[in-house]
This record gives sequence, C-alpha cells and structure tokens, in this order.
Amino acid sequence: MTTVWRRRNPAGYGYEQVAAALRDPQPAAAITKPSTEINELNALGNIYTFESFTTEDALELGTLLQARLLPLAQAGRPTLISVSLSNSSQVVFQTVTGPGITPDNELWAARKRNAVLRFGVSSWFLGCKFEQDEDDFESKFRLSREQGGRYAIKGGGVPIRVRGVEGTVAVVVVSGLSQEEDHGAIMDVIRENWEAVSLTPGLQDSSLQGHSRCLKQDIRYLSPDFLAVYRLTA
Repeated sequence: MTTVWRRRNPAGYGYEQVAAALRDPQPAAAITKPSTEINELNALGNIYTFESFTTEDALELGTLLQARLLPLAQAGRPTLISVSLSNSSQVVFQTVTGPGITPDNELWAARKRNAVLRFGVSSWFLGCKFEQDEDDFESKFRLSREQGGRYAIKGGGVPIRVRGVEGTVAVVVVSGLSQEEDHGAIMDVIRENWEAVSLTPGLQDSSLQGHSRCLKQDIRYLSPDFLAVYRLTA
C-alpha cells in the first residue's frame, strides 16, 4: 500500500491563513514532536509523496508553514522557510516569519537541503540514524571535516516526492527553532492540509482512471521515456 498526499484546499488558502494570522494573532499551537525511532519515521514523517508538486503547491506549502509559524515569531522565535526544486536547486518559495533571522540561518538551511538532496531522506532521519554523532556520519561516508560541514544532520529538511516520479522533486526547509520543532512543523502542516490517500501499487484511484484511459487510447504516440516513468492502468 502506497500513501500519496493530496492537497485539501484550493490555491490561495495559504495566503488567507497568513493574512488571518497577521490580523488576529493567536497563541502558537503546539508542534508535534517527531519520533526518533527509525521504523516509525520510515512509516510516516520522513519522506512525503505528493499527488503533484507544482509552483502552486510550493506556494501553498510555504504560506501554510508561514501561517503556522507566525505566532512563534510574534513571541520572539522567528524562522526561515524555504522550498526549492531538486533538479536545479531553484528556490520557489522563501520567507522569514519575523525579525531576528541571520545569515547563519541561511547557511543552516543550505546544509539541511544538501543532506536531503544527497541522501534522499529527511535531515531529521539522518540525525536519528547517527544519533546526532557528526563524527560517525563523516566516517561512514568517508567525508573530511570540510566535506561533512556541507551537510546538517539536524531536523528541518524534508524531501518531497511525487507519485510516479523517481527521486526527490523538492526540498522544504525550516530553520530557527529547535531541530525537533523545525521538522515537526513541516510534518504538522502537511498532515493538516494534505489528505493521505492509500493506493494499492499498480492501481489508480477513480479520479485518475479516466485520464489513464484517454492516454492509453493514444499510447502509440508516447515516448519510451514516458512509459518508463508512468504505469498506465485502467
């Protein structure tokens, strides 16, 4: 069974939540503390596979994180939020939630992003796997101290995948809180605003079946590369 995350709300919902948080500040909601157990993280909370991830989806994810974290900034705990594409490292969303963010947060965000892109798992997962031991991490992958400094095995970097596409499509990063909160905030926002849909491998949900049938009628025009990536079933 494969879990795919489908966005619940229309485009612009995230901006509405940001506006509401600015107009009517509320106490910060508790952030879920992520598990430190590797098996639990693998089941939920390490990698998220979305139904799609367009610029629109990136904006929704970024603004929903901003809305969620604004109350903490209003209490003197600002964060940096960044969403970037994996194939080009192009930043498609970035903001800070309040005053107090420094260039050091940018460096932390870059190091978390590097870790996600190289290893394909969340930076929190890496920290748990190596029990926050950076020397062990560097030794495992034969990294010099300088090379190891490019990666942060602290929470706050999460890979986004897309159903039917191999590898990481995007990386979302939060920096500024404790590493548990950085990771937990991403986890909470996805769970609250994307619906988990369980799909049996090789089968599609009903909303995609009609599209697949149309494509199969013209399958002779599809390139081998397309067919290698997508399994079309009716």
